[in-house]
Amino acid sequence: MNPSESQQNLLSNEVRQPSVQSLQSPVDYVLGPVEKHFLLSAERGDCATVRRLIEENKDHPDILNINCVDPLNRSALIAAIENENMELIKLLLELGIEVKDALLHAIKEEYVEAVEVLLEWEEKIHKQGQPYSWEAVDGSSNFTADITPLTLAAHKNNYEILKLLLDRGATLPTPHDARCGCDECVTSSEQDSLRHSQSRLNAYRALTSSSLIALSSRDPLLTAFELSWELRRLSKMEQELRAEYIEMRELTQQFATSLLDHVRTSYELEIMLNYNPSGDNWDPGERQTLDRLKLAIKYKQKQFVSHPNVQQLLAAIWYDGLPGFRRKSMFAQLLEVAKLGAMFPVYSTIYMMAPTSQMGLFMKKPFVKFICHSASYAFFLMLLGMASQRIEYLLIELFGNEWMREILAGWEKRERGCIPGFVETGVVIYVISLISAEIKSLWADGLLEYVSDLWNIVDFIQNTFYVIWISLRITAWWIVQKEYWSGLDPWYPRDQWHAFDPMLLSEGAFAAGMIFSFLKLVHIFSVNPHLGPLQISLGRMIIDIIKFFFIYTLVLFAFGCGMNQLMWYYADLEKRKCYHASDELPDYDNQEKACFIWRRFANLFETSQSLFWASFGMIDLMSFDLTGIKSFTRFWALLMFGSYSVINVIVLLNMLIAMMSNSYQIISERSDTEWKFARSHLWMSYFEDGDTVPPPFNVIPTNKTFEKLIKCGKTSRSTRSFIKKSREKAQSRHDTVVRLLIRRYVMAEQRKRDEFGITEDDVMEIRQDISTFRYELIDILKKNGMRTPSLDKDDTTISGKKGRVMERRLQKDFQIGIVEGIVQAIIQSEKEPKDVFSQIAKAIGHKGSITGKKDWNAMVRQSSVAVDPIGSTNEAVQRQNRRSLRRHLRHQPDSDLASLDPKRLVEYNPNLSEVTPATRIAYAKFIISKRKLNEQADESASGPSQETPEQNGKAPRRSSKVMIAETATDTVPRQSPVESTKKSSLKSTSVDKSSEKGLDVKATEIRSPSPIPEDPVGEEAGKPSTSSAISGREKKADGKDESKKEDMQEQRGGEESGEASEKDKSEEQKREGRVEDKDRPQQSESTRGNNGDNTETEISKSDKESGEEKSDTGEVPQSVPIQTTKLHGKSKATGRIMGGWI
Repeated sequence: MNPSESQQNLLSNEVRQPSVQSLQSPVDYVLGPVEKHFLLSAERGDCATVRRLIEENKDHPDILNINCVDPLNRSALIAAIENENMELIKLLLELGIEVKDALLHAIKEEYVEAVEVLLEWEEKIHKQGQPYSWEAVDGSSNFTADITPLTLAAHKNNYEILKLLLDRGATLPTPHDARCGCDECVTSSEQDSLRHSQSRLNAYRALTSSSLIALSSRDPLLTAFELSWELRRLSKMEQELRAEYIEMRELTQQFATSLLDHVRTSYELEIMLNYNPSGDNWDPGERQTLDRLKLAIKYKQKQFVSHPNVQQLLAAIWYDGLPGFRRKSMFAQLLEVAKLGAMFPVYSTIYMMAPTSQMGLFMKKPFVKFICHSASYAFFLMLLGMASQRIEYLLIELFGNEWMREILAGWEKRERGCIPGFVETGVVIYVISLISAEIKSLWADGLLEYVSDLWNIVDFIQNTFYVIWISLRITAWWIVQKEYWSGLDPWYPRDQWHAFDPMLLSEGAFAAGMIFSFLKLVHIFSVNPHLGPLQISLGRMIIDIIKFFFIYTLVLFAFGCGMNQLMWYYADLEKRKCYHASDELPDYDNQEKACFIWRRFANLFETSQSLFWASFGMIDLMSFDLTGIKSFTRFWALLMFGSYSVINVIVLLNMLIAMMSNSYQIISERSDTEWKFARSHLWMSYFEDGDTVPPPFNVIPTNKTFEKLIKCGKTSRSTRSFIKKSREKAQSRHDTVVRLLIRRYVMAEQRKRDEFGITEDDVMEIRQDISTFRYELIDILKKNGMRTPSLDKDDTTISGKKGRVMERRLQKDFQIGIVEGIVQAIIQSEKEPKDVFSQIAKAIGHKGSITGKKDWNAMVRQSSVAVDPIGSTNEAVQRQNRRSLRRHLRHQPDSDLASLDPKRLVEYNPNLSEVTPATRIAYAKFIISKRKLNEQADESASGPSQETPEQNGKAPRRSSKVMIAETATDTVPRQSPVESTKKSSLKSTSVDKSSEKGLDVKATEIRSPSPIPEDPVGEEAGKPSTSSAISGREKKADGKDESKKEDMQEQRGGEESGEASEKDKSEEQKREGRVEDKDRPQQSESTRGNNGDNTETEISKSDKESGEEKSDTGEVPQSVPIQTTKLHGKSKATGRIMGGWI
């Protein structure tokens, strides 16, 4: 049997592999001195230095990579964009810098000129079918993949950039619906649901840009309304991003409201609010339809509806026909309203007879119509009150004669199934007219719009109860007549009626309908500025009560089930005592208590009812003293009842009070907006051209009704051409007004941007201009052979706090990353095993621990004493070496790793001490082979045109002195991106031995690659070394000679600095002698593989001497062949036997 479709889908879902996206670790890129100088010059705006550095190192990308970035991942192009240096931007583009996401940075900084240049450059270099520059950037970009230039410009809400992009034809992708089930959405959601949701959020954030709506929409109001409603729907569907969607919805509402701020005449406002592109056209002078305002009310645009301009127009329409009414005193207004209300039957009759007369047209005015309808409804409520008091019976008892009292006695005798009285007949007529009005409203508005108004739902419930009342009264009359025709006596006292007699049921439905009728009066309160906010708060509180009853019903049902299960048997005993004489008649005389309390816990419904009334203190503890109840059962029942009282009274009721207080606080904060919106909704219902006559006159046919019936099928309709022309006119008027409003809005927004005083950006721009001018002037003077001042490092630092912070990060090789080893050392400090069972035994038996008593004082001292609170320079250098492992290994080809010596490999990685020597050698071979493969891949990727300095046989040309004295600061070369994979295989090494022995720190400083080749070239690379034949005594002599040379160099450096002393030299020589004697056994074993090692200290000192000579001459020496001498010896800093060429 074939599996079903659902089974197949299930199997396919199981087979589908989850998408695994590669994660790229951020590369710690260590800058060289030239690259630091390059980035600092770009930050300062020194175009001449930037050009010179790029041209000098054009063929040496290992010295200066034009695309290098600072620790904050900013390239020179991005720095120029942030500083708004257009000359430097053009220079960098001409010299071939990679653009990457620079266009997005320019849009982020709102630098319009740079955006124009980068757009033209992108168009020039882009190839059809290839990704754009910002799309080709890897994970190091500051922007997500779904961010496009138009999207980012919309996020920044920059009108100029948006106009520039839209004029070029840029498009914005339309976001899919949240419930979209297309293949693209399903695939994207399965691969990365977070990215899928964020891309939709970014798209909607772009669509809500006021500038984008103003530029791209022909009807911005309609676009804002629909987008706001869509965001409201999304905020309910995606609860995780609800705050973001609500914020965007508020922005769209503010944009629609801000357009109203720029309306200057009533004519412009009327054209905006009466425009309907698909409905009937409105012409100036006609009755206003306010279609756009109706749409705003439908989409809950409360700020738009409550705007002062809209409210002024609505008030003018509302009080039309009553000039000067708002200027009258309150007493005069009340008299005017009372006169109109008392005359509503007269106005209604005149309108039915002559709807086009002056009095009939006066009846159509909105305020007059509202007063007449309110007076009619007040009369209906008066009838309901009279019916509830049985006014006919009361009047006859008070003012009737003997004959009328006899009739009254007959009415009371035949009350079951009687026909309605005079008042009830009037109520029935009103109910029929109200139902007729509701049916017309439902037919005109449609079901969805009708249900959207909560007061329509209240009317529906009210009319439903009245229909049930009338139906049951007719049913009761039919049953009584049927019994009477059968020869029975249907008229008997009320106490003998059946519990569900139709007459009783009809009275219950009539009472419920009466309650809803009186509550409907609250709807009229929204007209009053004092009662309106209270009416809105009441509506919000009712919603809170409904939410509260969900939790309260759960608690009530839970305790009701428990109490009923515990008490039902004893309640049944009480019932038997009450009905001991007869099963139908209770014995209230002798068993009064039993007849009262047996219902308390008889069944689940009675128990729940008892618990509900207990909330109001209507149940006492005597209800638990039932017949035959046991002490434990009574105690447990009282405990449960007390728990229910605590939960209900203290917790739930206070929670309800807090909820209602919160709702009232929310309404009170925006009471003016909420009240005006509710009042406008009420006013709009009376602006319509129908329902002029109030109930009950609306059921009476009028002359207007007969005219419609006579003209049925003969109505003159406008031709299509006339409708088309009128719509074109209306659209032309609307487009003109919209263009004016958009123009005013954009101008006002631009003025707001320009009205800000001097900001930090302005100051930075002035600093950038001054710095650029300074370096340009120095460069011009230097090119013309003039003497220019030499700029020291202190003089050339970037001014300002931010500039100094940036320069410090560049100079100190600041990297964003973790420092390993700290937390791990703390975790590993606790070497005692966690013996759970011994801890349990100790807790139970109060016995001593198996491991013995701990010395807590020693542990506290051990944990409180800091090993190295500030670290050391050697540790920083080692960390930088680990960051730039490839370059370190390239310039030291015979290092510990390349020697394949098991003992030296332990110094390379202390973690190898735990493994065998064979494993150490295998580890070294693996790292070396991996490095060679990566180098070959880099060489093949770079192409044959890019050759290393060693391949060319020439040393790279380096300037001996940079504009700022940076060569004095020893830095570590940068790390290539491939070497980031090697960091994971190497754990953090221990602190260098030289730091523990107190050796001089200067000897371990590593400087940038020297232009002198450190490796033997030509035939010298293949010559065997004779150092392996030297005996231990000769090695010792060589070590002493080497130490003497180092002492002479240190003495020369001390004379130059003026800080060394004779005492320091002697102590240092003694300390070096002890170190040599200690490391002598290691030298005899490790000198065999040290033929190619470089002496780092010798090279650094020779470089220093050469730098001093160059500084004395003031000239840049050319790269000339230098005679090299191969030396070997021991490093002062690390104690290793190292060889090299000097």
